[in-house]
Amino acid sequence: MASITQSIDVEVPVTTAYNQWTQFEEFPQFLSFVDTITQIDDVTNRWVVTIGGVQREFLTKITEQHPDERVAWNSVDGDVDHAGVVTFHRLGDTTTRVTVQLDWNPEGLREKLGAVLGIDDHAVKKELGEYKAFIESRGGETGSWRGDVA
Repeated sequence: MASITQSIDVEVPVTTAYNQWTQFEEFPQFLSFVDTITQIDDVTNRWVVTIGGVQREFLTKITEQHPDERVAWNSVDGDVDHAGVVTFHRLGDTTTRVTVQLDWNPEGLREKLGAVLGIDDHAVKKELGEYKAFIESRGGETGSWRGDVA
């Protein structure tokens, strides 16, 4: 199992950063590897991603979600075996630290080599930069879901 932890500070209030992260169907606007996400219900999402030229599809279930604090999930079906959590830390009235932790099972030689070389770590860091640019350029979130999942 490969593990990745990356953080980025965004110049928006914690509520704005969190609210945007709950808009899963908007992820393709700032995550280049995401083709589509379809929200099936409050806790289930179908992802279609393309990584290294290979398209994969999988379902995720949100296992824990607390407004302005965290969103945790794991894959439950499909081509990718992973789990993760995103946490939101208020640094000030207009600054938030977003931390992503992912555990995933690389498959095949290419993915395993990429994990060993830290390519996956670099990719997550790059994508967090895209999230930062997206949310800061908008000045506000595209929507929100404030439900609590225990």
